[in-house]
Amino acid sequence: MAEKICALVPVYNNHMTIAGVIETLLQQLDFVIVVDDGSDDGSELIVEELKISYPDTLHILHHKVNSGKGAAVQSGLRSACDLGFSHALQVDADGQHDLADLPKFLQAIESHPDAMLLGAPVFDDDMPAVRKYGRKLTQLMIALEMGFWDVPDAMCGFRVYPVTAICALGKMDARMSFDPEVMIRAHWAGIKLQKVPTRVRYLTPEEGGVSHFRMVNDNVRHTWIHTRLLLQAPFRLLMRFMRKQHG
Repeated sequence: MAEKICALVPVYNNHMTIAGVIETLLQQLDFVIVVDDGSDDGSELIVEELKISYPDTLHILHHKVNSGKGAAVQSGLRSACDLGFSHALQVDADGQHDLADLPKFLQAIESHPDAMLLGAPVFDDDMPAVRKYGRKLTQLMIALEMGFWDVPDAMCGFRVYPVTAICALGKMDARMSFDPEVMIRAHWAGIKLQKVPTRVRYLTPEEGGVSHFRMVNDNVRHTWIHTRLLLQAPFRLLMRFMRKQHG
């Protein structure tokens, strides 16, 4: 059966980059779902203007208030499921992902149709040091939660979800912790994880690069989420092992 693939773009105040991201995606994919997560910088108007040019291939959802990246992605996944898509390719709206790598993901879908595909980022030298060390700490916690050390990058937003399988995992974190949580829960559920190398560049503010990470609130939230996942991990990993033994 041919796979039915859409792009999924969560947007929050990315007025300088969102039009270019959407138009580049529509050159390579037949359908794009955009979830505007309560933008108030004009992004919400830009996507509606694009809808006029792409009435049949651009689907837009609006959150009345900012609910978080995780909430936006989960809204988009539910929409993708309702529209009959087998896979949703998530791309961040800030332009940091190299969309020239999109064919790699499409080829990987053909080779691994049941897998969750995770961008394995190759960073430019412009990656901020605080993000570099933050990612290393996150990867250590995730290794403990997943039960092995060579874990995929959990924070890269360039990824592909097998829609039905991921929606079956249930509700997850509404904010930044969604990206690692969905990967961990997919692993626990027996969904194969496949890495796809891709280049990532952090844009300057002048180029439209923005960060919505809230230093105190999101770090507290990350700590709570990972504490909860660590406590669940032994039981979840045991259940995964037993399913494989009887599989």
